[in-house]
Amino acid sequence: MQQIVECVPNFSDGRRPEVYNAIADAIRSVDNIRFLDLSADPDHNRTVITFVGSPDDVSEAAFRAIQKAAELINLDEHNGEHPRIGATDVCPFIPVQGITLLECASLATRLGQRVGEELNIPVYLYERAATRPEREKLSDIRKGEYELWKKEIGVKESRQPDFGPAEPQKSGPTVIGARPFLIAYNLYLNTDDVEIADNIAKNVRYTSGGFRYVQAKGFLVEGQGQVSMNLTNYNRSALHQVQEAVRREAAAYGLTITHAELVGMIPQQALINSAKWYLQLHDLDDNQILEYKMQAIAAQDNLLPKQFLEATASGTPTPGGGSVAALAGALATALGQMVAGLTTRRRRYKDVAEEVHDLLVQLGDLRRQLTDAIADDAAAFEAVMAASKDKSLEGDAKKQAVETATKQAAAIPLTVARLSHQAAEYALRLATIGNPNAVTDAAAAVIMARSAVEIAGLNVKINLTTLEDRELALEWGAEIDKLKETITILAAQAAQVAAERGGF
Repeated sequence: MQQIVECVPNFSDGRRPEVYNAIADAIRSVDNIRFLDLSADPDHNRTVITFVGSPDDVSEAAFRAIQKAAELINLDEHNGEHPRIGATDVCPFIPVQGITLLECASLATRLGQRVGEELNIPVYLYERAATRPEREKLSDIRKGEYELWKKEIGVKESRQPDFGPAEPQKSGPTVIGARPFLIAYNLYLNTDDVEIADNIAKNVRYTSGGFRYVQAKGFLVEGQGQVSMNLTNYNRSALHQVQEAVRREAAAYGLTITHAELVGMIPQQALINSAKWYLQLHDLDDNQILEYKMQAIAAQDNLLPKQFLEATASGTPTPGGGSVAALAGALATALGQMVAGLTTRRRRYKDVAEEVHDLLVQLGDLRRQLTDAIADDAAAFEAVMAASKDKSLEGDAKKQAVETATKQAAAIPLTVARLSHQAAEYALRLATIGNPNAVTDAAAAVIMARSAVEIAGLNVKINLTTLEDRELALEWGAEIDKLKETITILAAQAAQVAAERGGF
């Protein structure tokens, strides 16, 4: 599985487009970076940028952004509603796919060291990358903001940076770390009383007895009281729950929420969770959501080849051996089709052209079935796991559900073995009558098909061990043994034909 990291740096300028666009261009200058969002707020005088990519690409893009921000932003001249300590105020890495939070912390540490050494910017590591407990929270590092930091750096030991010089500078320090996904979400009230907004923020944030994964503060933005929040775990402190809590708190003052504001990106699942709650669709299945279903189908279609290899290597149970067997069988048919194509295009093979054309068509049909089996095998395994964990079923009903799912999990690799065996027979015939310049490819198809049968056979037998239907288990086990025996003979014959026709 490809490693994908998200980076959401915050820059202390939201009023000068020429500044934050130059920073954005520095990020875009890195190849393979996916630039997702830029959100500039003139009241907070802050810009939040979101981009994703591989760990190395994201680190390079973050470095260039920090460098550009230090060139263009002078904290001595900065003012705004939002707390800040540096030109690049904070630069977090968030794991998205194929990478852990610990690995993101290591990435943050390496970037911090580079920024300190090459740019001479003081760096503090926070959250999961923090080197000491008192630096885990961003708010603790940023206490007193840039003005207090400038007075204390080089004087107080507590201000000693993790990397870079312990001396004041106009760009301030940069805080770099790793954290889970965070939703930056603001609610506006129909009042200009910032004290009320701040009181409501106190009641919903964790440090004052509110939600465990909510940070909040009150601001005055464009003449309205704003409850500014960070939801650091939207699964544990849900967006809709926090929204309703703020609504109730506001009602106590005779106020309402006028509108909400999202800063940066939000996971789709957070919105789905809120939709389920507000619409009371408690049994809504993700497969009922059109986009989710289309994404699932697209993921199956895009498994080959690189994506499939990455998915297989990812450490998850699927795709596994059964899917690999189906892929091996599909590759065997593809090689057979190649040999058939190289034969039917040559006049000197006109005597076998009709037979070879039929083989070409039949191999194409086998390839489609085997390709479908790649995803089908993974789905069958997941169905067994789902039946085993289904708490709504008990006793005989649960046994029957597991039995049915297990039969299907055995039936699919058995079908793969049958189809692959058939592909081997066709490929051996092509090795015998087809273009001799491709005879080794035809032999390779047979050998690949043998691997498919061998692997599929293992998957059949492991599933048969738990079947209650022992008669069926014995029947399918015997069939697999016969397929393995005969395809071994076919592979030996193919190798011999290749040697004879290839002249080696």
